[in-house]
Amino acid sequence: MKQTTLFLLLFFITAVPSLFSQQTDFYETDKIQDIKITFAEDNWRYVLDSLRFNGDGYLEGEMEINGQKFAGAGIQYRNTKSFSTGARRNSFNIVLDHKNKEQNLQGYTALKLSNALRDPSLVREVLGYEIARSYMPAPKANYARLNINGEYYGLMVNIEPVEDAKFRERLFGVADNSFFKAKEVLLNEDVERCKKNIYGSLQYDSYPKCYDNNFEKLSEHGTRQLIRLTKTLNKSTDQIESILNVDETLWMLAFNNATVNLLSYSGHRSINYYLYQDKNSRFSPIIGDLNLSFGSYKNTGGGSDLRTRKLISLDPLLHQNNPSKPLISKLLSIPKYKKMYLSHLRSIANDYFINGKYLTRAKELQQMIKIDVMNDQNKFYETSDFNNSLDKVIGKKSKIPGIKWLMSRRADFLKKHPSLAVFPPEISNVEVARRQAMSSKKVADFKITAKVDRFPKKVNLLYRFDSGAAFSTKNMKAKDGGMYEVTIVPENGEGSIEYYIIAENASMIGYSPANYMWEQYSATLEELNK
Repeated sequence: MKQTTLFLLLFFITAVPSLFSQQTDFYETDKIQDIKITFAEDNWRYVLDSLRFNGDGYLEGEMEINGQKFAGAGIQYRNTKSFSTGARRNSFNIVLDHKNKEQNLQGYTALKLSNALRDPSLVREVLGYEIARSYMPAPKANYARLNINGEYYGLMVNIEPVEDAKFRERLFGVADNSFFKAKEVLLNEDVERCKKNIYGSLQYDSYPKCYDNNFEKLSEHGTRQLIRLTKTLNKSTDQIESILNVDETLWMLAFNNATVNLLSYSGHRSINYYLYQDKNSRFSPIIGDLNLSFGSYKNTGGGSDLRTRKLISLDPLLHQNNPSKPLISKLLSIPKYKKMYLSHLRSIANDYFINGKYLTRAKELQQMIKIDVMNDQNKFYETSDFNNSLDKVIGKKSKIPGIKWLMSRRADFLKKHPSLAVFPPEISNVEVARRQAMSSKKVADFKITAKVDRFPKKVNLLYRFDSGAAFSTKNMKAKDGGMYEVTIVPENGEGSIEYYIIAENASMIGYSPANYMWEQYSATLEELNK
């Protein structure tokens, strides 16, 4: 008996610490985090207002996150449109390593908490980022209960900071390349040689100081590359793939349009996105701040705000001919990119909105946070508004459309729109030739075949031998019975390949696999020769 007791004790001592060390992801969507802040100052609201109003300083505080303590964290209100002095509920930037540079949470040194202004549903950001992550690099997001000096401050949206090195390392494999954010507030310096009030539209200016006005430089270098990006986009668009990840850009633009996300590049000002240069020296856009997505912000830049019902029929080709939006007008002037964009828009509409998947997810999120919303004394909207926020338009002046109210109608509009009604090519039966049974001759290259239906005009294989490298393109040749094939010969003794297929017809582009952005087909010579 004593031996058994001793064994259990030893097991507890050795096993329990490892169990506690296995933390769940801080940005796991379906878990509400608990965050506590303790300030020495009783008038912390006033101090934070002053710091935000007069500069960019931090107020030091003690943090506790899911029971883990952090001393000497730096806390400030975020400088967003939702910030207001004297407000009962503002958004926060939190720097965990403000005093102790070794201090981090699962590798993160910063937190970003959103107050969800103008979102009575409280799901716009979490739902929006979840959809965006299916197609392009985008932050994770969930919820956090925030207590300050022992009082419940409210339920906040907890967003993975793009500015944190861990985000860039996680998605791009490198964290210190050229990095910019389109500014929401311009310096308004009167520089004669610069275009005025163009924000992050990526119009070309030759003078480097012009870019300081329109972009926040988040890296120590990169202005020269940013100038090259704008010059190539505006003057040599046919060469743009050398410096811009065009596919990810088109996904971002399609997402903005599908979800009526107009406080973005696609709206009045070209803001709320980042540019990060990846390992292949191409800039990737990273979507930011989805608090006013799903029609909460209504201005496209063409005059006054759109009426709520006009959001339903937002033109899928908005800004196609607008020279002040070159990321849209220049890219969509190239037929291939226009097809890619429309195919992406069609995919988003079908994957999430026409089938109602977005609504199921929105209801799940609301059910998870309902009690915390009811207990939030600082919330912007009544609980009744939260309960009606999916089905109805909220607010007599702001007129924030319910997500279901807007997107069920918009899904029907997109489904019937002539630009999106055509089916893309259908790709099936993708295979790589193996060594023939009983043959002594080994396979030394990759012969890839696929069947393609729905009138393809062009079929291409995109491939690479090393994960993380840029994809190369090779045309697949048509054979009998709708089959297409191509042979890829390893150039330097490579034994493995990753690839996906793009098929283009008169109006649309099809992809295989459908989620080629994150997963590709793969094969190895070793496996093919078994």
